[in-house]
Amino acid sequence: MKLFLSSGEVITASPQFSLLKNLKNNGIHIIAPCGGEGQGVCGRCKVIVKKGKYRTRLLDKLSKKERSEGYVVSCQTHLKGDLYIEIPRSSLLETEGVIAGEISKNLNKIFNFSTIDISPLTNEIYLELPEPSLADNISDLERVKRGLSEIGQRNINVPYRLMRDLSRNLRYGNWKVTVTLIDTGYTQEVLRISPGKRDHKNGKYGLAIDVGTTTVVIYLVNLTDGKFVDVATTYNYQIIYGEDVISRIVYATDQGGLKELNEAIINDINSILEPLKKKYALSEESIESIVISGNTAMTHLFLGLDPAPILKEPYIPTASIFPITSAGRLGINASPDAPLYTLPCVASYVGGDVVAGVLATKIHKKQEISAFIDIGTNGELVVGNSEWLLAVACSAGPCFEGGGLAHGMRATAGAIDSVKINLDTLEPEITTIGQGSPEGICGSGIIDAIAEMYLKGVITSNGKLRADASSTHIKTAAEGLEFVLYGEKDNEITITEPDIDNILRAKAAIYAGFAVLLTETGLSFNEISKIYIAGGFGRYLNVEKAIAIGMFPDQPKNKFMYLENTSILGAYLCLISSKLREEAEAISSMMTYVELSNSDKFMDEYIAGLFLPHTNLSLFPTVKNMLDPNIQRGKSI
Repeated sequence: MKLFLSSGEVITASPQFSLLKNLKNNGIHIIAPCGGEGQGVCGRCKVIVKKGKYRTRLLDKLSKKERSEGYVVSCQTHLKGDLYIEIPRSSLLETEGVIAGEISKNLNKIFNFSTIDISPLTNEIYLELPEPSLADNISDLERVKRGLSEIGQRNINVPYRLMRDLSRNLRYGNWKVTVTLIDTGYTQEVLRISPGKRDHKNGKYGLAIDVGTTTVVIYLVNLTDGKFVDVATTYNYQIIYGEDVISRIVYATDQGGLKELNEAIINDINSILEPLKKKYALSEESIESIVISGNTAMTHLFLGLDPAPILKEPYIPTASIFPITSAGRLGINASPDAPLYTLPCVASYVGGDVVAGVLATKIHKKQEISAFIDIGTNGELVVGNSEWLLAVACSAGPCFEGGGLAHGMRATAGAIDSVKINLDTLEPEITTIGQGSPEGICGSGIIDAIAEMYLKGVITSNGKLRADASSTHIKTAAEGLEFVLYGEKDNEITITEPDIDNILRAKAAIYAGFAVLLTETGLSFNEISKIYIAGGFGRYLNVEKAIAIGMFPDQPKNKFMYLENTSILGAYLCLISSKLREEAEAISSMMTYVELSNSDKFMDEYIAGLFLPHTNLSLFPTVKNMLDPNIQRGKSI
């Protein structure tokens, strides 16, 4: 059977596979946040059938208008003959990598390099050894160890793989060799023994890599002085198997997809590494060290470890502290024996990215009590100071990254990122990332919109649109009332009541997690001196609007500080300094994880947070003062 695409492409398809699977098998990827293939939970992998016979199900995932236009959910659709389809732009998954020419903040200004001892994962030592003689007849291996011991390098481990070439290298170099040691944190292990003095004419470079659920980021770093060189980024290609870590773990275990997920992330890294190497004329041998940071699930998928136990009580990962491995063993296109260090995790849902965030914010070194929040599909929160650290993780779902929303999208060009609503006319005013035409709404935009809708009386405290609100922007749709943010020709962007419910659940989880942490410590929000917000989501976030919907506690705006991608910053710090690697491991050890799944306190706080901004309005005095007393705000329509 043939599948004809509106682009003119023709592919061979099998009726045994879903339409989604047939497209994926031919390198055409569309958005399937729930992982597709029998899941059918999200209904977002939509395509339009123009002509042909097929069988399909889950029509309830489509509006009446979509059904009339031939839309189907591709993971629930199978061919019965040749099929002609069109893939709408909103369904296409764009995963092209880009090279960013500059970083938003200069690392040289963020970190004082004069206080950082530049000590990467590898250390080169040049030795001029005495030639063997009848009077000095120890073995080649002992001769190298003696030479290292004489300059203070003891407890040296030489792996067997180096033994075969040891005699040849020593004699070829006329007993002058360069010994490269790996700093494992516990022992000194020899990485290579090279004849003569190594020539670094192409320089010595390292990679700090953030393996995020949504994006992959690489910093190219000069290991000689620790200075940042360039950055590359791309979408995480694993998204074709599921938008969040839960759906990817399910795909890895229930559908045997661990190898696919592992290969996808390695391919992502290599695809954006190649342009960097070409730009700076780097050979593979020039890249000598790598540090990886990611949440626990992404770390397991990157290393090819079984993630299944993460989902099952008592939620125990394969490992939290990972042995150093090599680039070649994992398939990364760097020097094959380049050591690869993975930031330690804390628990199944508090990973190396959180450890990296604490390291970058330095809250583990401060006397005052601070909070760190990393919001994505999960919300990880840490509270503490130099004496203690307490962490929780709560599921926020993909809505803060645009997932699960009728017109949601990531924070990329065309996304509505801010919203204001005129109190008198209820007319929305929007801005988009890149100032172009609106194509959807991202997390910061939806938070703005819901805050404005509540403050201007468009929705009630339980998130229901007011049918009696005098606005032409409120209309009835298939799933109930919805608010039209933007409408021009066929491009209409709306906020539906299910969208609002998704945000209410997500923000309630974040606030409840924060509240439980403070209950565990006997503290109040007022005793937190600084609240650090990390992640790409926070870049466009209006903190006052996040407070208005009850996502963050009602605290002064100057308490909040956005630090962009702290996962990559922490990886960068660990790449250039052994002392900071030791700090990362100390952070991991001192952090206590609080499991929320069986917490009655969390459930109570969560239920209380399912209203705008909260069932207890006295907790949000600033928001209460913003409410117009002339606007009726019941809990139901």
